[in-house]
This record gives sequence, structure tokens and C-alpha cells, in this order.
Amino acid sequence: MNQFQFVKIVENADVVSLVLNRPPVNVMNIAMMKEMSSAIAEIQHHPTAKVLLIKAEGKAFSAGVDVADHSAERIDEMMAEFHGLFEMMNSVKIPIIAVVDGAALGGGCELAIFCDMIVVSERAKFAVPEIKVGVFPPVAAAIFPKLIGRQKTFELLMNGDAISGIEAERIGLINKVYPVDNFEKSVDEFISKFTTQSKIILELTKRSIDEGLGKSAMEAMRRAEDIYMNDLMKTEDTKEGLKAFIEKRQPVWKNK
Repeated sequence: MNQFQFVKIVENADVVSLVLNRPPVNVMNIAMMKEMSSAIAEIQHHPTAKVLLIKAEGKAFSAGVDVADHSAERIDEMMAEFHGLFEMMNSVKIPIIAVVDGAALGGGCELAIFCDMIVVSERAKFAVPEIKVGVFPPVAAAIFPKLIGRQKTFELLMNGDAISGIEAERIGLINKVYPVDNFEKSVDEFISKFTTQSKIILELTKRSIDEGLGKSAMEAMRRAEDIYMNDLMKTEDTKEGLKAFIEKRQPVWKNK
């Protein structure tokens, strides 16, 4: 895999991590966003990865997008790269989990909430403070209502205040909040619930969920059933899973 200046790719068995690494607080500039998109494109082709983690070095997950890149000369390129990053994330077939230990602010918050799941430490905080500098966060405006509802979205986008990881869990913005002590161990235990599953079944489950979003209940159910019958039931791992259940043993996944 390529070497990058502002991000790192770390491989560990069935898990691949994209690590933000632009000290001190991982502010994302245009160059960094290009690297992130390129890194995710590489990870897409990883043959065995079942989970993609997005995490960070340093004292913050990310303090957002570089204000300098909001200038008239750079805004078009910045927005193209920023939204291109989310398009790249949207194409990832395996689950993406954000691991947040510190602040996720502005574009950093948007990066986290665009992931499929979020786990955080008790020192994590989330905010989209763009309103305070005269703009609004487009990704959060699109994603927050799906996660926390319309009313709470209005509140957070229009006051710009930060919330704790505990509050984020309470309102349904994140999956889990863990104590700072043993945070890494807790994250590993959370991830292990997914890495013990079949890679292809994880991918098809994610596809079924995503393709049902925004549809009526019946439309979403029909789409899920189509994937179930025409893709899932043809896999070797589904056959193995059902056979293992009948034989009262653990399945041996082939990931086909």
C-alpha cells in the first residue's frame, strides 16, 4: 500500500484501520482529504478485511476542515474533495466504524457520523459549530435527521454547542461510550462481534440496510428480500451457516 503524509493504513487480521495523523488535532485540509480518499480506495480491494476502522492519532479525532480552505480561491476544490471523500466512503462494502477518543468537531464530526457505527471514549465530544462562523455543515444537515430526528438536528446545527459522548449515546448519535481506561480493549471486544462473522454476509447485510433507507417499509422489505433470495442464498457461507446450525456446531466461513 502507498505511504501517505497525513494518514496511515494499519492492517491487523480481519481489520484495516485508516488512522488520521495530522498533528495536533487532525484538521483536514485539501491534501489530507485527497490522501484519505486514496487510502479508502486502496482498502476497498483488501481481500480479507471485514471491518474498516477510522481512528486518529493525537488528542482529537478531528477538529474539522481547515478554515483556510474555505477561501474564495479554494472553496470549490475543498468542497469537491470533501464530498468526494464521503462518496468514496459510501462505496465501501464492509462496515465502517469510527473510533473517537477526543473531540470530533465540524467536518470531523461529519466524518464520524457518516460511518456505519461509532464507538467513543468518555472524553469524546461532538459538535458542528459552523453556525458560529456564518456557515452550516452540509453533511450533518443531511445525515443528522436520519440518526437523531429533525428537532434535535435543528438544535445542534443552530446552536453549535458541543455534546459529550454520553449525551451522544443517549440521543442515538453513537453506538457505545466506554471509560477511558481500557478503551482500546473495549473497542476490540466490540469489533470482535463482527470479525467473527462471514465477510460476504456482512457486506450483503450492509447493502440491504443501505438500499432500504429512504424507501417505504414495503419497498425496503422487497429490496431486502431480493438481495436475500438472489444474492445471499447463493453464497457458500449461507449454506455453511445453515448446515452448521442444524449440526449444532460453529460455522467455518469461506467468505464466498
